[in-house]
Amino acid sequence: MAVPKHKVSKQRGNKRFANNYKVKAPTLVECPQCHELKASHQVCPKCGYYDGTLVIDKSAKESKAE
Repeated sequence: MAVPKHKVSKQRGNKRFANNYKVKAPTLVECPQCHELKASHQVCPKCGYYDGTLVIDKSAKESKAE
C-alpha cells in the first residue's frame, strides 16, 4: 500500500496544487447600444440596456442627482 512515511507539510502540500490554480479574466462583451465593455448576460451599467430593451432609466437618475 502507498502510505506516506512522514507527514507532508502544509507548504509542500499547497505547493502541489498552486501550479494548477490560475485566476481567469472576466469575459467582457461590447454593449450594442453604447459600445462599452460589460459583463455578458447582464444589464449595461452605463446605458441601462439589456438585449435591446431599456431596463434601467439612467437619465432619470442623473437628473435627480443634479
